[in-house]
Amino acid sequence: TFQVVPPAVRNSADDVIELAASAGLVLDEWQQNVIRSSCGERADGKWSAFEVGVVVPRQNGKGSIIEARELAGLFLFGERLILHSAHEFKTAREAFLRIKTLIDGSKDLSDHVKRIHTGAGNEGIELKNGARLRFIARSSGSARGFSGDCVFLDEAYHLSPAMIAAMLPTLSARPNPQIWYTTSSPPEVDVLSEQIRKVRERAMSDSPGRLAWLEWSSPLEVDPFDAAAVALVNPALGRRIDGEFIEAERAAMPLDAWMVERLGVWRSTSLSSKIPAGVWESTTCDGQPELALSCFAVDMPPERDGASIAVSDGRVIDLAVRGRGTDWVIGECIRLWDAHKPVAFVVDGFGPAAGLVSDLEAAGVRVVVTKAPEMATACGRLYDSLINGDVGHVEHPDLTTAVLGASTRKLGDRWAWSRSSSGVDISPLVAATLALFGATTLEREAPAAAPVFAY
Repeated sequence: TFQVVPPAVRNSADDVIELAASAGLVLDEWQQNVIRSSCGERADGKWSAFEVGVVVPRQNGKGSIIEARELAGLFLFGERLILHSAHEFKTAREAFLRIKTLIDGSKDLSDHVKRIHTGAGNEGIELKNGARLRFIARSSGSARGFSGDCVFLDEAYHLSPAMIAAMLPTLSARPNPQIWYTTSSPPEVDVLSEQIRKVRERAMSDSPGRLAWLEWSSPLEVDPFDAAAVALVNPALGRRIDGEFIEAERAAMPLDAWMVERLGVWRSTSLSSKIPAGVWESTTCDGQPELALSCFAVDMPPERDGASIAVSDGRVIDLAVRGRGTDWVIGECIRLWDAHKPVAFVVDGFGPAAGLVSDLEAAGVRVVVTKAPEMATACGRLYDSLINGDVGHVEHPDLTTAVLGASTRKLGDRWAWSRSSSGVDISPLVAATLALFGATTLEREAPAAAPVFAY
């Protein structure tokens, strides 16, 4: 449903497809298209695509594409080290067993093998010429020390910036490296899916660079009962995937989860996100709120298993403090009040943090409690300020997760954030919303007048 491919002067795809077939792996036309899109070469002999992204719903056969490319890296392209990483050990091991079966079943290929490592955590294939294919479970440090020619990041919906930081430098010393992102659409809106969303945004921008991106996905407004929509994004329907199974699958799963897994809908672009991911990213700033002119706000999830304190001076929003449990919250609010003398602390009068109000007031903290109309105003103010670029925010993973995962509820003709229907803890977002509201609407209380005595 979406494809972008960098220009190339020649292509090695036919050799890759033929090698795979010789090992018993016959690729579908759509899989061959992915290989052609990724194996283009520039005039200088380097891959035209430094990065390759493949996004397709589950069980369609993206694993076979990886296997064909890994076989080519070992037996055709002279790649000295290929790294195959997955988010879980069992997924990486399953990929290893599949390609091991292909090699074991081909005498032409197995004759080149020096040894196959099967030990848990040490799975890999080593050829007589020294070429290696390693299978690893992904972590922030799992790829350090390796200088790979090709890196596969399977299940790339689960990929943190720290993991990428560990992986990418491994390619820097290689003459012609390539990195692959293979995944279905992310099942959650969280920090671990942030990296693949950023790559996707680049693919769909006017400057994708050396990125080949092939995606099978449905728009938000797709009819989940439209058979043509299902067929459009499941290229293996009728071959690996049975239509009758899809009907049973849809009946057994929550519909929104099924739309992600089978129709390829991206939650990050909105089963829940009111604030577009691109807008949120573009308003990240390096500045800090001026605390003496700021307003603080505190919020917590219904489970009361944590809390968030945000601050804003009307120009910048920051998630000042976030922690587990709630026993620390009153003391931290008092400390911030005494240290910075802000305009006020704002609390949602209908939210879980409303129980803090009396204790804070007893400690001398000025607390402003919002009702439903103020909450709707606050949400609208945050949304407009971000869309118009009038406010920036300090980057914080928990705040980003809340923004991209927050659902809304109707309040008359307006809306507010919904704790109950959001898939993540949105207390960082609610606190940020109230902090901006307080900073832009409240005035500092005038000091009490000194008593006058007359004689």
